[in-house]
Amino acid sequence: MPHLTVHLPENRLTGKESMLVTALTDAIVSVYGEWARDLVSIRLTGVPAGRFAQGGKAVDTSASVVMGIRAGVFDRPDAAQITAHLGTALTDALTHVIGDDMRTGTMVELVASPPERTFLGGIPTA
Repeated sequence: MPHLTVHLPENRLTGKESMLVTALTDAIVSVYGEWARDLVSIRLTGVPAGRFAQGGKAVDTSASVVMGIRAGVFDRPDAAQITAHLGTALTDALTHVIGDDMRTGTMVELVASPPERTFLGGIPTA
């Protein structure tokens, strides 16, 4: 189950939540296929002004996207293409909705989880 946690400046996120959820879900589907749509789980977190900083100064042009994915994806022969597509698609989705000035400050982190370390409803998803 692809799951995303997205941190954005609150002032940039407010009122755009629904559009962003749709865009991020579509980005995941563009990589994995339509079968993944109903499995995408997204958590949006608005960060108050002054709590994103770059170079020691507060900014409102940074975002963090953390995506939990199965560790096995990194063992595939096409891993480099899949991960690059995910990074690009998620960044494009976010900047399309929030604004292109967010692009250089958007970090996408793919976090690998072995199946025996992922649980849904208290049950291993292996």
